[in-house]
Order: sequence, then C-alpha cells, then structure tokens
Amino acid sequence: MHGAATPMMAQYLALKAEAGDCLLFYRMGDFFELFFDDAKAAAQILDIALTSRGEHHGVPIPMCGVPAHSAEGYLARLIKAGCRVAIADQTETPEQAKKRGGSKALVARDIVRFVTAGTLTEEALLEPRRANVLAAVCELRGAIGIAASDISTGRMELEECAPERLGAALARLGASETVVPEGLESAPADAIARPARDFSSDAGEARLKKLHEVATLDGFGSFTRPMLAAAGGLIAYLDHVGRGSLPLLLPPLARTGEAHLAMDEATRASLEILVSSQGTRRGSLVEAVDRCVTGAGARQLAEDLSAPLTDSAAIEQRLALVQWLHDDPLLRADLRAVMRALPDLGRALGRVVAGRGSPRDLGQLRDGLGEARRIHDHLAARTDRPVLLDALLPSLTGHGALTDLYSRALVPSPPTERGQGGFIAEGYDAALDELRRISGDARRAIAALEASYRADTGIAALKIRHNGVLGYFVEVPAKHADALMAPDSGFTHRQTMAGAVRFNALALHEEASRIAQAGGHALAAEEAHFEDLTALAIKARHAIAATATGLARLDVAAGQAERAAEGGWCRPEIDAGRVLEIAGGRHPVVEAALAARGERFVANDCRLGAEDRLWLIGGPNMGGKSTFLRQNALIVLLAQAGGFVPAERAVVGLVDRLFSRVGASDNLARGRSTFMVEMVETAAILAQASERSFVILDEVGRGTSTYDGLALAWAVVEAVHGANRCRCLFATHYHELARLAESCEALSLHHVRAREWQGDLVLLHELAEGPADRSYGLAVAKLAGVPTPVVARARAVLDRLEKGRAETGGLAAGLGDLPLFAAATEHKEEVVDHLRERLAALDVDALAPREALELLYALKQEAGKLP
Repeated sequence: MHGAATPMMAQYLALKAEAGDCLLFYRMGDFFELFFDDAKAAAQILDIALTSRGEHHGVPIPMCGVPAHSAEGYLARLIKAGCRVAIADQTETPEQAKKRGGSKALVARDIVRFVTAGTLTEEALLEPRRANVLAAVCELRGAIGIAASDISTGRMELEECAPERLGAALARLGASETVVPEGLESAPADAIARPARDFSSDAGEARLKKLHEVATLDGFGSFTRPMLAAAGGLIAYLDHVGRGSLPLLLPPLARTGEAHLAMDEATRASLEILVSSQGTRRGSLVEAVDRCVTGAGARQLAEDLSAPLTDSAAIEQRLALVQWLHDDPLLRADLRAVMRALPDLGRALGRVVAGRGSPRDLGQLRDGLGEARRIHDHLAARTDRPVLLDALLPSLTGHGALTDLYSRALVPSPPTERGQGGFIAEGYDAALDELRRISGDARRAIAALEASYRADTGIAALKIRHNGVLGYFVEVPAKHADALMAPDSGFTHRQTMAGAVRFNALALHEEASRIAQAGGHALAAEEAHFEDLTALAIKARHAIAATATGLARLDVAAGQAERAAEGGWCRPEIDAGRVLEIAGGRHPVVEAALAARGERFVANDCRLGAEDRLWLIGGPNMGGKSTFLRQNALIVLLAQAGGFVPAERAVVGLVDRLFSRVGASDNLARGRSTFMVEMVETAAILAQASERSFVILDEVGRGTSTYDGLALAWAVVEAVHGANRCRCLFATHYHELARLAESCEALSLHHVRAREWQGDLVLLHELAEGPADRSYGLAVAKLAGVPTPVVARARAVLDRLEKGRAETGGLAAGLGDLPLFAAATEHKEEVVDHLRERLAALDVDALAPREALELLYALKQEAGKLP
C-alpha cells in the first residue's frame, strides 16, 4: 500500500470521500478495516489495537479492524459514542473479480448502507424497551413541519407546530437522530444537515403516495405542506442511508397538538418522565410505572406518558380496559404469562421488510401471530368486554393462512443465519427432501467407505476427514503412509503433515461431489423458499404491524392494572370542570425509593377548584414541598395517559397544558445562569398557560437578592392568579407572600408541617392549612450537619436581628401603599430576622471563595454589635 497510487488505496479514498463525516468500515476478507483518522477514533472508542499498514505520502497509515462476524457489537459501541458508520462491503467475489479483470483485479466494493443512531433495525443495536426515533424538521412559510419514524417498527407520524413550540415537540419525541435542511436557523445543536431540495412538500407527497401505492393520501389523514416537506426529507435521508433500499414505513399518521397534553422541555425534565435527572431510566416515572412484560408494551407505555390525551372519551376507554383487567386477577395473570413469551413482532417485521431478516425473524412472526390468535380466542369468549378491547380484537387475528404456511415451511427453531440452510422443515418441499436424502446417503456412504478402507489396508487408525480447503480426504499416521503411496494402492497423495499424511481416492471423490452438488442445490432451494416466505410477510406488513400494535396496547393495559393492584392505586374520575381533587396522593418514584429502604411515604390531599385554584405552600426546605408539587402533576399526567393513579381517590379536570418549574436545573452549558433559566421558564408559563392549564412553581425568585426575589415571586403569583387564572401550586420560602391571601380571592395558604423536639427538627411531610408559623432555617442547618458552635452563634445573631425587626417594619414594609398592592390591608408585622433572611436567600453553591470570605467578615461585624 505504498504511495497514493495503489488501486486499493485509490478505491478506499474514493469510498471515504463518499462516506463524508462517517467512519468507513472497509471490508477486507473476514474483517472490516478502518484507516487514517477513522482508525484513531475507532481504536480509542472500542479500545482495540491501533496498527499501521504501508505508507501514504511517505507516512505510515494508521489502521485497526474488527471481525466481520462480530461487527454488530462494535457498531453498537460506536453509535452509542455518537459516531455514524458507512459500511463498504465487497460487491463481488474474488473469483468474479479475476474473471472480470485478470488475476491482479481488485475486488469491487461499495457503500451498502450507513449505520446511524436513528436508522438501526438490528436486535443487538436496539434497546427492547425504548423506541428508536428518527426525526426530520423543516420550516415552511413560518410553520415547522416534523416527521418522526421508528424504523424498527415502521411507525411514522407527521405534525406541524409554531416555531416556538419546536423545542417541546422534540423533547416529547426524544429522537436519537434529527435531520434538517441546510441553513435551518432553529435546528437542534446535533442535527444532521441535508440538502434543502430533499425537503420539498411536492416530492414528499409524491414519495408517500408511491411508497403506499395510493393515488391520494386522504385515506391516511389530512397533512399540511410543512408536514409533507418534513416527510420528504425523512424518506430522502432513509433512502440515502439505505443506499436505495427503504426500511419498513407504515402509512403516516397526522398528529394534532390539541389531542395531547402539551408539556415543554423544562416540564419534561423537571417531572423526570422517561429519564431521571441523572440521565438514566432509573429513578424516572416510566421505571416506577412500567410493569409491561413485552418490549413493545414498554415502548407504547413510554409513548403514552410522553403524550397524554386530552380527549375524555379516549381516556375513559383506556381506563375501562385497565379496570376490567384490574378486577380479574386470574385473567390478568394468564394474559401476562402468555404475553411474556411473545417475540417482538414489530421489530422482527421491521428487519424482514428492510431486507435484514433471518429465518429466526420469520419464526418469530409465525409464533407471535399464532399466540395473538390464541389471545384473541381467549378474550373474545368473554361477555363483559370493554369498548377498547372490542376495537383491538380484530387486529389480533386474520393471519391464519400465513401462520399455517410458516408452520409447515419452517423448522420449530429457525437459525439466525440463512447461509448454512437447515431452516426449511422436512415434508414442505419434496425436491429439497430428495436433495437432503442424496446428501445424507452420500455421508452414510462415506462412513461405509471409511470402514472398507480400514479393512482393505489393515490400518485401524485410517480416518476420512473434511476441511474447507481440501474437502473430503483420507488421513493416516505417517508410519502407515508408505502402503498408500504405492502406485497401485488406489490412493493419490494430497498433503504431508507433521505426523500424518493425507490422500484422495476415486470413490471418496465421487461421494464428496454428490454431497457438494446436492448440498449446493439444497441451499439454493432453501434460499428461494426464504425469498418467497419473506415476500408474503412484506405483503401482509400492515396487518402484521396492526397486530403488534394491538398486543402492545393490551400489554400496557395489563401492566397498568398490575401496577395499580400492586400499589393500591385508584381509577381517576375525569371531569370537564377546572378541578383537581386528590385524596391521599403519593409520588410513585419517591414512594418506591422509600419502600426500598423500608420507610413509609406520607400521603397528602390536594383540592383545587374554580374558587380555590392557587395554593401557596410554605414551610421548611426538605419538608416535602417539591415532592407534593410534583406528585400532583404526575397524577394528572398518569390519569390523562389512561392509567390508574397513586391515590385513594382522584378527580381530574382535563388539563390542556402542564407546566413544572421545580428545581433549578442549571443550564450553564448554554451560558445561562440558574436565575436566567428560571426567569425564561417562568416567562413561558405566564405567556402560555390558559385557564385549563395546571402549573407547579417552586421557589420562584430564589436565585437573586431577597428583595428582587420577593418582588418577582409576588408579581408572578398575582399574574397566575389574575391573568392566567389556571390551577396552580406555588411553593415558596417567602413568608411575606402570605399577605397575598388578602387580595387574591382564589388563593389559599398551606404549609408543610415541621416540629422542633428537644432542639431537633422533625419533618412531618404533612401538608396543613394556613401560613407557615415560622422559619426553620437554623434547624435545617443543624440537620444538614452545620457545626454546633456555628448554629449556636447564628441563633444569637437571629435573636438580635429579631429585636431590630420591629424598628424597620420588616421586609414587606410599605407593600400595602403600592398601587399594585393597594388591596392588601395593613396588618401587624411579624418580627423579621434580617440575617436569617439573608442566609436563606443565599445560593451557597454560586459563591466565589472571595465572596464567601467577605460574607464572613460582614457576619462577624454584625456579631460584634451584639450585646
């Protein structure tokens, strides 16, 4: 591989230019090799040896390789690390190359596919319980079009949204990969830019019509121009990565924003719906709720929780099915036991349609469709079926002819590789059976030959062996070789080994030829059958996909019923009014974490209505305010997703948008401070929340100075109460906000209870009516392990400050005189503790060492004034 002119190097560089920014897997014999920078990057990610091969412009070429038979595992690690890979395979055999261009001809290679995070279908590369979504985003005449597909199952959805809602839509989809037209300003940071001409609405419409063999798309739904443009971009990208062969794509569904509970990115992150704040499934809502027994069910549940419904009839249908299975534990247990053994039908179909199917995938289709039929017959025999079940049952049947054929054609456990044959059952094809019989007879004849050769030569150690290079041969120990070397022995010498000599014989050669010929014909026959069986599955793809969807929906309902029975959850009542009445509500994730430690979760009630729609909640940090806020948001989300909820009773008035501003999720990576993020999120709530929305706000204003923070919190509460008029839970550490109850008629005061017992703080995690009676900052400090002398000194400072409070009139002095707050009546000020307020408002994590030192000097100076 010296210099730049070697044909192989030229071929490699041409393919690499085509691969662009993807790593190039270049097939050489039994290995995929990587060269130059690709090799350096891959060796580091995969932790494999980096070697070199030849030179290019006088410099050694870095190189590493992975075995082709185990390439999937390496591909999975590269994709996880954020790489995209182009697979350059041999498109002819070395024999064909020699025939074409003589003995020195280079085997032709071409990129056969691109492997990217959003276009995986292989079982080994996908997580069974998580959808793998590819999204395409474009902008057309001021509207954003989004096309999303999980190509492992073929599901495809198109939607349109306003530019400011793009972030929320992408957060809901959780795409592994997003493609956009070049130059799109609102593109996500890690999006892949593609030619803008791919995103044409006319071309998108034409491609969808051709793909689904229809003259009009009206039968699938009503699609806007931005939706069709995004669909065009998505299909063009799939065409590009598949090098002209498209994966399974089912008819597109139009998603409308109004049909689902809207949540923005901040809300999804704050409520930890599919991933926890640590970025894993562990500690998320879906992990606490998921009792599905199939991967497809778990993926459907994640979809349900990501996009809860706003149509009460659809929610009630889901709830009725969960209730039916909840009330019949024996039926539920039987159903779950059968479903636990189901293969992943949707993904097996995806591989078959994408041309990456194996005999095992066809076996999975046979088994899955057969089980679906049995589930159908078992459930159809019941008389008290809910509406949703009646709607699902037809999709579980109708595959009798296909499953019968597959049952006759395939062996009980087909292999994952089809190259070796052996997957077509005996009795299906008489000609194939005959070829196998010939091959079997020849093998038996070879065994008989071995016995006769031993008898004729008198060499008991004589064996007939086989390998890939020589085929069949006779092998004897070296000491017996002379007898077979004789010209009239009937044996011809093939190879001398250390300690053994190998020979051929005419009779053996004839039998070996029969085996090879019959075997080759048998393999060709099996391959032809495989193509025919695959074609039948492709023809029935829509019906098979519908069965997979029906089974997933059943699994979700059975899993929801199981979770409800296990945790004592109740069926929520869905109401048209602006109410939220929850008795004995619990936080599913926190409750599970406490149960694991043997501790009990303290349940709390929440009663919001038109006359009492804003609860202001005070009390100490760590007292359970954030948990209470989140649990009520999660109960709304679970109810509208069509599942039971962790409460004794729940009445949920339908919510159109859910907002959560809980916990300071630092967005410092994007150059925004905690306080800036908090204000941006709060601004979004004030701008977008309607009367039907539900908002939870925690500690608004804590990221700035005490006065600024209090003023902002005060103004936000007034705006949510007076302008948005939505249901809201607002947690705060500003006692002064309690005065808002005098001017806001639909606002009520509540607090999380705590008691000091013999100098120690006891957090009761109970919610009570009325304002917090006092602050527990010092007690929380003691609980957190602040040294005793510091706490004692702070208590002395506190006493001094409380004495001075009466003289200043306190922190909220004069608010009653402001025109904005004129409705607030004067009332006796509580004693204010300046130093404590100052400490409470501090964001200690954000303090620079110098600022901390200056603060200590100030505290010391303050302390010096004490008597």
